[in-house]
Amino acid sequence: MRRVVVTGMGMVTPLGRDLESTWSALQEGRSGVGRISLFDAGSFPTKIAAEATGFRLADYIENAERWEEHCRNTQFAIAAAKMAIDHSGLETWPGLDRARFGVYLGSGEGQQDFPRFVHLLNQSAVREANEGDYRVSTNVFTRFGVHQLHPVREAEQEPGTPAGHLASLHGARGPNANCLTACAASSQAIGEAVEIIRRGDADVMLSGGTHSMIHPFGVTGFNLLTALSQRNDEPTRASRPFDRDRDGFILGEGAGMLVLEELEHARRRGAKIHGEVVGYGSTADAFRITDSHDEGRGAIACMREALAEARISPEDVDYINAHGTSTDVNDRIETLAIKRTFGETAYKVPISSTKSMMGHLIAAAGSVEAIVCLLTIRDGVVPPTINLDSPSDDCDLDYIPHEGRRKAVDVALSNSFGFGGQNIALILRRFAG
Repeated sequence: MRRVVVTGMGMVTPLGRDLESTWSALQEGRSGVGRISLFDAGSFPTKIAAEATGFRLADYIENAERWEEHCRNTQFAIAAAKMAIDHSGLETWPGLDRARFGVYLGSGEGQQDFPRFVHLLNQSAVREANEGDYRVSTNVFTRFGVHQLHPVREAEQEPGTPAGHLASLHGARGPNANCLTACAASSQAIGEAVEIIRRGDADVMLSGGTHSMIHPFGVTGFNLLTALSQRNDEPTRASRPFDRDRDGFILGEGAGMLVLEELEHARRRGAKIHGEVVGYGSTADAFRITDSHDEGRGAIACMREALAEARISPEDVDYINAHGTSTDVNDRIETLAIKRTFGETAYKVPISSTKSMMGHLIAAAGSVEAIVCLLTIRDGVVPPTINLDSPSDDCDLDYIPHEGRRKAVDVALSNSFGFGGQNIALILRRFAG
């Protein structure tokens, strides 16, 4: 089997505008959660989120004004990809065959152009005197919409557009795809990109995810599902995975990108190798849309699948980056699944949820957390789960509360579980030649 290594990483998160600033904040246990500023959330039950404040695409690329009408998903993706490609040194290597260089993302849906859309609705609302309500005239909406809706903003709602933009920017003419399996999307994208390289359809893949749901539709949807924390008066303490007082997750935003490369290809160009992807598990609960299976069957199966593919035992895993959303169901079922997969070793392996600090990046969460695993392997520092003051009775594993921990890590497992019942596990290992 062709081996797949990581030669470049880049990310934009609520904790930092690049790899090292995010990693420094995670090690220190800082929170990126605050009041929502991207829109007026005053009337919403949840008024807090983890925003990538201060992000400017011009800090990463020239001619950033070209992308002004493109949504945050695309802008985050461009910035993170630029950092990952630069980190890898790939584009300065003259031997790159761009027909064997592909892109596989797990990107979320784009954002509605709310100001223009609401203005257009107001223009095309007509009074129905006999019923006393407002209805939208489709004829008026269409006539005004042709002139007032922005074509780029409308196209940006398609989740596959960031992958196309990145292919164009970096001349990646190989396989190009996007999957949107909710919170598991970018982890699945990495796993599928690895498979493309393993079977010989590409030598290099740019893979990861990008997403922002910090907008009226996103917050409304998750509030209706009662999935978001409403701890509005304590933003930095609102995301509390595995704690008995948890009341939902915090929306985050950003992007994480990795350059995945076939080992011999990386060696030929003298690339620095940051780790190896050795295990990928993908399963479905086949149960409910928003609830994990009561016995964690999908999560157990995907972790076991990843361990089997990596040809390692539970005792070989030095760290688990948990999905750890801070919802009652996820944290309880993920804990149960880890216990049933790892047996007694479950009580010995350190586990943490970095969502306690950066919130839940939805489609982009898995790729950012895979990068966190690689940085943990690099530096021997396991990030903490902050706000874990009183663990639930059914959450009794070693979640590294409050402060990070020094520990040599050679093998890390990253879990991602998505609405719809999608389960992904990735195993990353220190490169050993």
